[in-house]
Amino acid sequence: MKKWLLSAAAVLVISSFAYASNNEITVFQDPNCGCCDGWNQHMRDAGFKVKSIKTSNMTAVKEKLGVPLNLASCHTAIVEGTGQIIEGHVPSTAVHKMLTNASIKGVAAPGMPANSPGMGQMDGNLITVDFNGQPFSKD
Repeated sequence: MKKWLLSAAAVLVISSFAYASNNEITVFQDPNCGCCDGWNQHMRDAGFKVKSIKTSNMTAVKEKLGVPLNLASCHTAIVEGTGQIIEGHVPSTAVHKMLTNASIKGVAAPGMPANSPGMGQMDGNLITVDFNGQPFSKD
């Protein structure tokens, strides 16, 4: 019984560390972009810990992280625990979905869609794509 309790406690501790690291994102954004701050708040409201880094060299960030040029948006985030990439105004629901599949390198809401978090009212018609350009989520 004692070994079982110790094993269960160890699993809980390990899973809480894994959740914490998958819950932390670093966002690279242009210092003059207000919609990025809106997306950051959307992610905080969804339970993510958001660290924002303001940079005027977003092209270099996107190149370094492997964001496909045709999927680019105004900000780029990385999930600290998995290395997965979030490009643009991707809803938190799509990010949670991505986190369930480690084989997905990243997801994007290309451009700056008006019906996305930080840009405007979500209407259920926002299409998020994976880094292969394939539909990933509709929110």
